[in-house]
Amino acid sequence: MISSVTRRTWALAFVATLAACGGGSDSAANGPPPEPTPAPERSGQLASASLLGAIPAADITAALAAEESLAEGVVPRYSVTSYRLEYLTTDADGKEVRASGLVSVPQKPAGSKSPVLSYQHGTIFRDAEAPSNNAVASEVAVVLASLGYIVLAPDYVGFGASKGTPHPYLLSAPSAAATADFLTAARTWRGQANVADNGQLFLTGYSEGGYVTMATHRALQTGGSPHLQNLRMVVSGAGPYNVQTTMDGLVDVVRNEQPVIGALINPGFLRYLGGSVQREVRRLLLRALIPGDADVAYDTRFIDRFLADDVRALDVISSVYDYNPNVPVRLYHGRNDRTVPYASSVSTLRAMQNRGAGDLVSLTDCRAQPVAGHLECVPPFITFMLGQLAPVAQDL
Repeated sequence: MISSVTRRTWALAFVATLAACGGGSDSAANGPPPEPTPAPERSGQLASASLLGAIPAADITAALAAEESLAEGVVPRYSVTSYRLEYLTTDADGKEVRASGLVSVPQKPAGSKSPVLSYQHGTIFRDAEAPSNNAVASEVAVVLASLGYIVLAPDYVGFGASKGTPHPYLLSAPSAAATADFLTAARTWRGQANVADNGQLFLTGYSEGGYVTMATHRALQTGGSPHLQNLRMVVSGAGPYNVQTTMDGLVDVVRNEQPVIGALINPGFLRYLGGSVQREVRRLLLRALIPGDADVAYDTRFIDRFLADDVRALDVISSVYDYNPNVPVRLYHGRNDRTVPYASSVSTLRAMQNRGAGDLVSLTDCRAQPVAGHLECVPPFITFMLGQLAPVAQDL
């Protein structure tokens, strides 16, 4: 039995991503990567829409002043009305599931149009923190909407309307589907509610949100989605896009701090241990990954692939870094990030450039002081993201 001190050491090295960038259920199985499952015909269908309420711009300003600054120079311009949409998408096994998300709309003069910003949130462990359950003045989606964007924030499978279904953490296909299908459902709702957009779409997110953002962009491209004609830019921060590199880096952190547990979770060694020992190590890792107050389940098959040293399977079902983008992709990461290794973004930049992306992809270093760590770089990322969108976004 590994002590609570050792479990906390692993948590410090890994859960902070997973607290900003998941944990797991024991439902995952070993074996070859699953064959792609065609999306159900009803994916993206709007199921329901409900008004959550309106928040005055002054309340959003007060919320930003009362809490640690989200980003420098964020000055709300509009009051915001928020809605919860429920729609159909797919889970980790390609089965239809009813999911939910938040749409926050700036209150502009009648007939005004706005760009659409799809914001993918970082890892959370409690359902109450899902965007459509937390449409308060300090919610990032609400704040961004107060700047003039129509903001879409999917809850992800496992939260909101789909609570009880394991969250497909670091599984690329269902991560992308939850966002792409929400784009479709929200477009249907805008038509029904007479909410005008200007034809511009942007994707952004940090940590797990950055991962989901990249998974979505790749899926839109490979699937020839009609949303591509509106997509203008992708801005992604500190995401575990290269899951193999991310896991290798995190194991190195643990190995340096706790050599005993580091040796046990070395997949090159773990493969030769008996099945019962492998199961125990996996169980202990999961206990370390999930906070005690978590009230949602996580699908953790990516851990099984990693511990089995199945590089190919991890690349097929999880990694999202190796493709040639069709619009500008702006990456952002801190060199001192011990939660999601900086190498994840570097390998993404190189892979995209090797595929011919050229100047379409760039990597900007976080300069937070005194350390450019994972959480420390969240506020500067918001500033960076808004700065990247500013010259392109219209009708704000």
